[in-house]
Amino acid sequence: MFQAPRVFQRAPLPPATREPEPGHGQTLTATAPPSAPAATGAAAPAPAAAKKRDPYFDNVKYLAIVLVAVAHAWEPVMDGSRATRALYMIVYAFHMPAFILISGYFSRSFDMTPNKVKRLIASVVVPYVIFETAYSLFKRYADDSPDMAISLIDPFYLTWFLIALFIWRVTTPIWRSLRHPLPVALAIAVLASVSPEIGDDLDLQRVLQFLPFFVLGLLVKPEHFQLVRRREVRLLSVPLVAGALLFAYWIAPHMQLGWLYRANSAQEMGAPWWSGAVMTLAMFGCGLVLTVAFLAWVPRRDLWFTALGAGTICGYLLHGFVIKGAEYAGLFDRYSWLSSPVGLVVVSVTAAAAVTAMCTPLVARVLKFATDPDLGWAFRKNPAAKH
Repeated sequence: MFQAPRVFQRAPLPPATREPEPGHGQTLTATAPPSAPAATGAAAPAPAAAKKRDPYFDNVKYLAIVLVAVAHAWEPVMDGSRATRALYMIVYAFHMPAFILISGYFSRSFDMTPNKVKRLIASVVVPYVIFETAYSLFKRYADDSPDMAISLIDPFYLTWFLIALFIWRVTTPIWRSLRHPLPVALAIAVLASVSPEIGDDLDLQRVLQFLPFFVLGLLVKPEHFQLVRRREVRLLSVPLVAGALLFAYWIAPHMQLGWLYRANSAQEMGAPWWSGAVMTLAMFGCGLVLTVAFLAWVPRRDLWFTALGAGTICGYLLHGFVIKGAEYAGLFDRYSWLSSPVGLVVVSVTAAAAVTAMCTPLVARVLKFATDPDLGWAFRKNPAAKH
């Protein structure tokens, strides 16, 4: 989620009637579809019996955002360590696919009704504008880069995910209406990987190449998560991940990391055009298999970090300031021991602790103006009621 070759993840628990956003807490269980209507009339259940959060999904989001932060922290210090590079490749192969798939799953009921459009603007567009501006200014002044422009069409660092989520979500009705949406999304991803003319606007390479994971999330049903969490799947995932680690260690010195970032076409990475199609499908398969292995081992019960899953948008948007700040200050160059095995452990623990603190309810309340503002003043009230 950083710019590569130009390379480079909430708020308090929302009411049960709100559609959850990535990083916001979900308000459904793994056995209830998000679009299930509330009961009405005399037989309506008491508020206490209303939809309940499923701790499993909060655990997924928290663990995924920790992996995002730790992987970002490894970037400046992993050179020279083949093992760390291999671990980095494994984490990058699935952490964003997992996050995007869950985002798609909780977008299944999205349509272009006024209330949902308001929520989309408040929880995705506004944070994008604020943090794209903040990260650009941070680089301009903290990194002594006076020429750093503020551009809302060229996402900087990790803000690409917000603009991608906006595009994916507004196209959700299209994907929901297609007979075979996943093959169509894969075809678009393949075409993007061989189309250098797409350019950098809105980070469309990432938007299109990661699109299949979002579309897959739209297709996933609650019972699929039940299957993933079966004991047989967990046991099968152990040798599978072990094999993936060995393969990553073998290929680590030779593979371009740009294939994991999906920020460029094959031609832009100096590869033959046809390799874009091959690698897009291969990376989709790898990402999906590793995501299933990850989801299989996520705890299902309430744990000490479960509540932090509701604040992952804050952790996602804030942790970049810590990592980039250390980079701009020359911390990683000044302390070369951070590239040693002990240093890598220190970097990993520090990144995990920092992003954990950023996901707390206190931080979510402080940042609510930026991550989930009340925009009632900006919209007409009940516009549909006039028709």
